[in-house]
Amino acid sequence: MKTTITGTGSYIPTVTVQNNAFTNHRFLNSDGSGFKHPNGTIIEKFEAITGIVERRYAEKHLNASDLAFLAGEKAIADAGLDKETLDYIIVAHNFGDVAHDVSQSDTLPSLASRVKHLMRIQNPKCVAYDLLFGCPGWIQGLIQARSFINSGIAKKCLVIGAETLSRVIDPHDRDSMIYSDGAGAAVLEANTGQSGEILAQEMATFAKEEAYFLFSDVSYSKNADPTKYIKMYGRKIYEFAVTHVPHAMKDCLDKSGYGIEAVKKIFIHQANEKMDIAILKRFYECYGATPPDNVMPMNIHELGNSSVATVPTLFDMVRKGKLADQSVSKGDVVIFASVGAGMNVNAIVYKV
Repeated sequence: MKTTITGTGSYIPTVTVQNNAFTNHRFLNSDGSGFKHPNGTIIEKFEAITGIVERRYAEKHLNASDLAFLAGEKAIADAGLDKETLDYIIVAHNFGDVAHDVSQSDTLPSLASRVKHLMRIQNPKCVAYDLLFGCPGWIQGLIQARSFINSGIAKKCLVIGAETLSRVIDPHDRDSMIYSDGAGAAVLEANTGQSGEILAQEMATFAKEEAYFLFSDVSYSKNADPTKYIKMYGRKIYEFAVTHVPHAMKDCLDKSGYGIEAVKKIFIHQANEKMDIAILKRFYECYGATPPDNVMPMNIHELGNSSVATVPTLFDMVRKGKLADQSVSKGDVVIFASVGAGMNVNAIVYKV
């Protein structure tokens, strides 16, 4: 059974936070000591490595489930779908709803149930559930939806990635500058006669030495309360990603039956520009080739790292001509790939 993406949507928060907003932050090492370099130097190096110039934070009155709803509504409208005919709503996230100025995560009911409620879907056979798979969660949702469709369990699925990472970051951790908020969504349908098909998928979990490369822990400030925030071992994640993501992409492409020369676009999780460039280079090296110009769209410069939302947001922007000098056309072979907490890696080859 062919699985087609028939609609996409995204919600980009309106609050823009530029790098100079961190100039007066008191950044600390993990042991609570201060840095020898001034914040200006720290920010300059941060921008050179990550490529992030600014990021978006959710409006105070909106939670992750609200962003998911707004992106999902756009995807449904784009697909021209009657929402009552949806078989599944899958929402990928990591921290649930975290209200502004509230440290506690709220996942009861599930974000997917909240989205269904906000959409006013009455059909009880539209099953709504959440997916926790780190930053690769949205791609994993596509893989699950494809499995439901291939098995005949479902015909129409809505897959959303939504996160408000700005509400779970330690202000004393310089890595806090990476994170942002947003939501992206896609409608997947069984063969409708339209173009588009998921051709292959690849996924893996590395949890022997790698499970806690991303984790939750208290603030670097010794005077802070015991609230836990997102933390990471950046160097270890970088080395892990540039080692394992290219191989996952290659395995996936090899399964698809297409060669490297057929790939028109590669949508990689927007975590770190330098890391993504290294992943791309190593992927092409697997085939003894070099990356063609413009093959890897990026929006990290303006949107930062919104975790599960980066890939669907990026794909929606390119698909709808909202990213300069980037587009996809009918028949194009593209790759989605991501890496994140778990440590999880996955990839999809999709023919537009």
